[in-house]
Amino acid sequence: MKKDNPPHSSARRRFLRQSAAAAAGFSALPLSWQAIAKSISSGRIPQQQPGYGELFPVADQATGLELLRLPKGFSYTSFSWAGDTMDDGNSVPGAADGMGVVKEEGDLLTLIRNHELTGRTPLAGNPDQAYDIFGGGTSTMVFNQASRKLEKSWLSLSGTIRNCAGGVTPWGTWLSCEESCYDPELAISTNWLRRLYWKSEGAKKTHGWVFEIPAEGVAKPEPLYDMGQFDHEACAVDPRDGSIYQTEDMKPNAGFYRFIPRQKEQLQAGGKLQMMRIPEQMDMRHSFAIGTEFSVEWVDIKDPRQGNTPGTHDTSGVVNQGLAAGGSAFMALEGCFYYQGQVFFTSKLGGAVHAGQVFAYDPGSEKLTLIFESPSHRVISGPDNIAISPRGNMVICEDHVTTVDKAQHLLALLDGGDYFYFCQINPDIRGEHNGHDLAETLPGSEWAGITFSADGHWMFANIYNPGITVAITGPWQDDLA
Repeated sequence: MKKDNPPHSSARRRFLRQSAAAAAGFSALPLSWQAIAKSISSGRIPQQQPGYGELFPVADQATGLELLRLPKGFSYTSFSWAGDTMDDGNSVPGAADGMGVVKEEGDLLTLIRNHELTGRTPLAGNPDQAYDIFGGGTSTMVFNQASRKLEKSWLSLSGTIRNCAGGVTPWGTWLSCEESCYDPELAISTNWLRRLYWKSEGAKKTHGWVFEIPAEGVAKPEPLYDMGQFDHEACAVDPRDGSIYQTEDMKPNAGFYRFIPRQKEQLQAGGKLQMMRIPEQMDMRHSFAIGTEFSVEWVDIKDPRQGNTPGTHDTSGVVNQGLAAGGSAFMALEGCFYYQGQVFFTSKLGGAVHAGQVFAYDPGSEKLTLIFESPSHRVISGPDNIAISPRGNMVICEDHVTTVDKAQHLLALLDGGDYFYFCQINPDIRGEHNGHDLAETLPGSEWAGITFSADGHWMFANIYNPGITVAITGPWQDDLA
């Protein structure tokens, strides 16, 4: 956006109703995956573009620490660090992961953020409001765009396990996804290593579910069973029919799923779970030519609640049902985002060098297109959470899948297939805050939770470790789309 302080309007409130994550009211150039496919499949190699220019260390307006490297003219403020005290008296959990904007009223913007924690972290909050004994869940934050400060925050879901990513609904709630098919039987399993890892003694509930979190208050911890029990990553809602698309972070076999609710906006009423099938390509775990288009079908999952293959704790019960019915196997699926009639999702380990891929699915034509494959871990290493900016660019959170000598980036995938680096965790950071040694935690941390305000003035993201949320703003340019 070109204005420093764009006016707030009712368009921002309509934003959540029109799309789970991107507004029809955005004055943005659309991200055309057809253009990307045509450009790259014609033999052109994706090139790094200057974008907003060279990245420089920039001091955080809240702490004075140089946490990030950004282009000139951009600024940011950090808030809700792990260990801070929230308004309900609870400490902010760590492992800040997926996040979304669920409400905007005037200057106040509400975000809900996941915390990917296991039994190693004690249960936070009121045990009477918790789902189970684990340390995962969500926190809700109200950010004041005018003062650039956190207004209030609270724990909104607790007792869950490994809340990884999720997605915003068009009706203004957050879907928080568990990435673990834990079963209480593990607590008495002879597999003592798994018992030690989860610290699961005392657990009473099954896990591997999706939970719906309201914009205000604390969630009722009720699993959405029909959405499936598997290693969930992210989800995206098609506002036209209410279908919810879900990724599974599993290897060697992961599914891409569609949940068709019985009643739109009433997810507790249940529905049908299906897995994507590519008739001509049952194995989607390998490299393909960028621009390759596949025809899509769907197969039903007979028992969405069967997260583990009977007699095992393999966490593959749902994907194995899908494969047996003719579904196609992907590799370690991560981010998922709906935008202008398309559903985009990433494979963290896909491609010739296992550095990651980006796919686009068109529900109207039932076609799937590979729109990007990273040629090197030094370009994009492990694309994770994604969002489409109001300027029409796909912003990718990097989560290294191999050791490289650079801190991780937020990158923009441009219309045409090129890319640019927008932000980097400062690899030379030194200092301490809230008891966190930043030189030990930040440089190796992944990015997560990328999301935008409705007018595009603010970009929000999480630094997973130690657990920090940042709000970034500056001289956005529409012509970079």
